[in-house]
Amino acid sequence: MEEKLREYAKLLIEVGLNVQKGQTVVIRCPVECAYFARLCAAAAYNVGCREVVMRWSDDFLERERFLRADDSVFDVFPAWQAEMLNGYADEGAAFLNISARDPEALLGVDPDHLTRASRSETAIQPYVSAVMSNACPWCVASVPIPSWAKKVFPALPEQEAMDRLWDAIFTSVRISGKGDAVARWHEHVALLKSRIAKLNDLHFTSLYYQNSLGTSLNIKLPETHVWAGGDNTSRTSFPFVANMPTEEVFTAPLRDGIDGVVYAALPLVHNGNIIENFHFVIKDGRIVEAHAEKGEDILKAAIAEDEGASYFGEVALVPYDSPISNQKILFYNTLFDENAACHLALGRGYSSNIRDYEKYSLDELRGFDASYIDDTRSQIIRQLAARLGCGEAALTDFHARKACGSTQAVGFTFRYQNETYQYDYKNKEMEKING
Repeated sequence: MEEKLREYAKLLIEVGLNVQKGQTVVIRCPVECAYFARLCAAAAYNVGCREVVMRWSDDFLERERFLRADDSVFDVFPAWQAEMLNGYADEGAAFLNISARDPEALLGVDPDHLTRASRSETAIQPYVSAVMSNACPWCVASVPIPSWAKKVFPALPEQEAMDRLWDAIFTSVRISGKGDAVARWHEHVALLKSRIAKLNDLHFTSLYYQNSLGTSLNIKLPETHVWAGGDNTSRTSFPFVANMPTEEVFTAPLRDGIDGVVYAALPLVHNGNIIENFHFVIKDGRIVEAHAEKGEDILKAAIAEDEGASYFGEVALVPYDSPISNQKILFYNTLFDENAACHLALGRGYSSNIRDYEKYSLDELRGFDASYIDDTRSQIIRQLAARLGCGEAALTDFHARKACGSTQAVGFTFRYQNETYQYDYKNKEMEKING
């Protein structure tokens, strides 16, 4: 077991993040998994990283905060955390998120608290932009914790459930105990790249989804869409794998080009709650109805978070034959369950799915993604419109402001009533720059 754990840590550092000598590594990890975080830190130092910075999380404390903290805290993202994340993103650090939590850690929490806390994350827009545009290498992976393991294997004693979940994760990330996981992942990425090349050669104009539950969904694709998957390339030109495991290839749909109804074949874990037996009715790209047998209030709060949350930013194809699908396990963890079936993702899309996206203005990017791929989030636009006392449509002619010598957006300019304004992500300030 110890050898498999070390091999897993090595895989995440050398393939997931592809840490380079002198690079800072930021690891987010639950306190219950500190032993694995230490293995990852050691693996990072083994390849010559500059420093490992830890961000600890705890299900119990997070739940207590959402249930008992002063109401005002949900509207403010901690300034010190924002400065840390934005600063390390600007530096080009590598970010590892060890995702392990009770699927129902926030059951019973007021959905309004969750929504407001999410909206406060505009404070870390530079970090989000760096991750979404792949400017910084990042990777999400998971390890078991007892509460999660018991949800997946409720009939087993706790330790047996933990052992079974470890086995399932090792199988999913291609760790066999033979020490060949890194080589197997390079082969897997090459296979995904060959599938991507075929899809890009076919250049579909639309996709049609249906299933026995009642799904009948037509999805139009942008003329300049490209498929992606497997690995990504950072701004320093090094490949990394953002999700471990991953089986998908994905692209961006046309913002207003999705129509029909889609039924979920698997539950969704969102904000510490399980949403079951749900479906959406979609018209002109926007979700107009959302229904669920369990967790409907959480689902409706999620799609009302901002303008972009009721649209889709990703459409993904997943093979039926894969190490995840073949296990026939419901993981109650999106990282795994989304790689067991074809799926859609709400909200923001990835700039890598639009060919030559850098040449487009924010106005043009609206045609691809409601939350403006790579450059900003719709909630910022909404807030600026509110400050100016106008509707969002009155703000026009958006252009990204990039850091000197970088593709990373630091803000943007826009026009309102024949005057030009600029907005800065770091300072969250808007100012008029000319008439």
